[in-house]
Amino acid sequence: MADTETAAGLAALGAATLGETGGRTFPTRIRPVWTGASVAAPAYPVRCSPGDNLAVHVAVTRAPAGSVLVVDVGDVPDRGYWGEVLTTGALARGLGGLVIDGGVRDVDALERLGFPVFSRTVALRGAGKTLPGTVGLPVTVAGVEVAPGDWVVGDVDGVVVVPGDRLDEVLAAGRARAAAEDGYFTALRGGSTTVEILGLDASLITDGGAPA
Repeated sequence: MADTETAAGLAALGAATLGETGGRTFPTRIRPVWTGASVAAPAYPVRCSPGDNLAVHVAVTRAPAGSVLVVDVGDVPDRGYWGEVLTTGALARGLGGLVIDGGVRDVDALERLGFPVFSRTVALRGAGKTLPGTVGLPVTVAGVEVAPGDWVVGDVDGVVVVPGDRLDEVLAAGRARAAAEDGYFTALRGGSTTVEILGLDASLITDGGAPA
């Protein structure tokens, strides 16, 4: 499957469905920094020394066009590791977005430029640019393993990583789940309940009776 077809398929399913069908889910603290940000693209892993973003600057020069930087910053999240300057450079090189377990800034500019960013926080204080790191090597970001060849899907619901070696499996499972949910919607509109459709045991719930 071509990359454009993969991206379209993953985006159509969305992070919520993929998170239920084999995607590795990022914790809820990783959120879109502007309304409407979304991305489905190959991951480019980055590891920074805490408080320093030299590796991010280097990653922008080395990541393949269309990829999403997925960045670990260690235990110092409250820095502006990314902003308008890096965004402008990333767009010029055709990069697709950023996922970072740390802070970013210049949010208005990120939205105006249409660059999808998912971050832990927004922070004003800048980062250093002198310490070692890695680019293009496997990392763990917010407890989630990310390696070259994996795919990132981010939208209003959150962010997931789809392992590259399970891409077809996760896509198939996601499509099956989406088809099943379409059936649920039809049944619900026809008068069925979620209790009936999902075979739930309503006897476990104590009923206080109808209101007077």
